[in-house]
Amino acid sequence: MPTGSTTDADSDQDPAAYKRHRALFRAISRRKNPRLRRTDITVTDEKTVKRAVKAAALGNAMEWFDFGIYSYLAVTIGKVFFPGGSGTVQLLSSFATFAVAFLVRPIGGAYFGPLGDRIGRKKVLALTMILMSVGTLGIGLIPSYHTIGLFSPALLILFRLVQGFSTGGEYGGASTFIAEYAPDKKRGYFGSFLEFGTLAGYIGAAGLVTVLTTLLDDSTMLDWGWRIPFLVAGPLGVIGLYLRLRLDETPAFQKMEAQNTNAQPGAGTDSEFANRSESAPKQKLKEIFVQQWPMLLLCIGLVGAYNITDYMLLSYMPTYLTDELGYDQTHGLLILLGVMAALMLIIGRVGRLSDRYGRKPLLMAGMLGFFFLSIPSFLLVKQGSLAAVIAGMSMLGLSLVCLLGTMSAALPALFPTNVRFGSLSIGYNISASLFGGTTPLVITALISATGGNDMMPAYYSMAAALVGIIAVSCMKETAQQPLDGSPPSVGTHREAKELVSAQVTEPKF
Repeated sequence: MPTGSTTDADSDQDPAAYKRHRALFRAISRRKNPRLRRTDITVTDEKTVKRAVKAAALGNAMEWFDFGIYSYLAVTIGKVFFPGGSGTVQLLSSFATFAVAFLVRPIGGAYFGPLGDRIGRKKVLALTMILMSVGTLGIGLIPSYHTIGLFSPALLILFRLVQGFSTGGEYGGASTFIAEYAPDKKRGYFGSFLEFGTLAGYIGAAGLVTVLTTLLDDSTMLDWGWRIPFLVAGPLGVIGLYLRLRLDETPAFQKMEAQNTNAQPGAGTDSEFANRSESAPKQKLKEIFVQQWPMLLLCIGLVGAYNITDYMLLSYMPTYLTDELGYDQTHGLLILLGVMAALMLIIGRVGRLSDRYGRKPLLMAGMLGFFFLSIPSFLLVKQGSLAAVIAGMSMLGLSLVCLLGTMSAALPALFPTNVRFGSLSIGYNISASLFGGTTPLVITALISATGGNDMMPAYYSMAAALVGIIAVSCMKETAQQPLDGSPPSVGTHREAKELVSAQVTEPKF
């Protein structure tokens, strides 16, 4: 594998190459030793990068397939596991169980994130894939409330906790994995495929639920039909695990490990080694919270705004159309399927735009879109006609895709390599726990508390977007720059040659 390979450099001046890599030289100039050496540049292999992206995106697709099917079957799950009470009580109970998984996500992030910074991204991503498969498969095998009583919802909560714990290391690991494999100039494009996997997971979940609700009657769905989507997670998990185990570690992590190995004066005694190993997780966590707290707060703000708008549209909207507007469940899912398919077609272009024009302009466009378009969008949706619903959801979808296509490249760049996995996992999951998974529950409760005000989702997403606008204003631009603590990464030997030779023309910043 050619990761970490370098190229010889010419001494000829190359002003054109300098202009192409101006942002990179600005980043390098801020380092203690700004002059690039021949051994500094990582030249990635495009086939290897694509395999890495595919493996990470598939795991992300599975994660959101698991969460998506729960959202789309919320009404059915409420009847199966919480048969007592009104329809609203059943729905609230179902969404409360959905939110339970997010309570342990920060714990999972605090465990898997620092572990990934110590033993490697690949091993942790394989472990999270196994746990997620077990949790989802387990839900599909739980007997109903009428069969085992209170043990049924108790087991549902248990397996949701397993899902949440494993998911705590999934997004931070997958986005770190792609970001550290991708060339600096294409990090936005390759990163967008992680959220392509998100949309694919949602589409797979919505499509399967739509097929089942079309082919099966209500009694059959309540009896055993709802189990099928959860049971599909087993074989999907095996495929994802196979793809991830075939990959090597990221070039950035390999280089960091090599530097750490060379910097260590000696291994010491066995007891000294054991003490260092036991204290390493605590040291990592201390380093993250003490040294990285400004970026953690920024990450929480960005992810909070992003998660609320994401879950509002992709998870809650079918329930809103059915429960609040009286839409048939199948029709609501079909509309959402069309919107998500359209977003999949353009998300890669958004990633390319973020590489060309920067992360901040795309993120700001998405946040401003939700702030100004949420009310018009929901007013259109409330009209009830097919054209109006599609138009309203498309407006929200175009705002969301600006975030989807950019966030997975922007977030890993907030943190240095030695704590990137851990910092991102902790910040992302604290925010997702507080704001993401609770979105359907909060919106449902707000509508109920306000006497059925069905504009509450719009107001909630506007409040989230306002926080996002402030967070984007505070972040630095990172497009086309090396990741903090990682060497420059390029896609070809020619680019590496240009980088080294063009330094002759580098001005003083």
